[in-house]
Amino acid sequence: MVATCDDAQLGLRDRALLLVGFAGVFHRSELVALQVADVIEVESGLRVTIRRSKGDQEGAGQLIGVMHTGTSTCPAVALAAWRDAAAIADGPLFRSVDRHGRIGDSLSDKAVALVVKRRAKLAGLDRADFFGHSLRAGLATSGAAHGHEECDIQRQAGHRSAIVLRCYIHDGRLFRANVSGYVGP
Repeated sequence: MVATCDDAQLGLRDRALLLVGFAGVFHRSELVALQVADVIEVESGLRVTIRRSKGDQEGAGQLIGVMHTGTSTCPAVALAAWRDAAAIADGPLFRSVDRHGRIGDSLSDKAVALVVKRRAKLAGLDRADFFGHSLRAGLATSGAAHGHEECDIQRQAGHRSAIVLRCYIHDGRLFRANVSGYVGP
């Protein structure tokens, strides 16, 4: 999906939105609520402050770490490219982009779902299989497929229980240590 994003304003915004949303395991509402002041780049990556979320209605806040990956899909690099291109110095981090590339106001949570669906379709995937929540489920599934411990995925996602986390892991362990690959002549 990220490969469908070009270097125009819309592509840069969508790339940053997808990568930061995925790596941070953010809810749509958390992504669109992010302000420039909530994200600080440090040597290891991004320190992201979530001021309020679905699981934190009291507004105690949560600090999320998003690692530098050193790859072409680094969330920190993508976010810096978006901010530089859009000249965003303060206020909402993720904003609308019109068809002429003009930067507007902050996005709605529904806009995040539309970005995910649009990029899925452009990537040749069935957009009906993708939702705004796909970013959260995507990291949980990928983490499980790569052998990460549930407690680590749970901590990154901010889930209070492993039972809820397991609802997000879609076939992530289906082929990991699958005995069917070790039987036969």
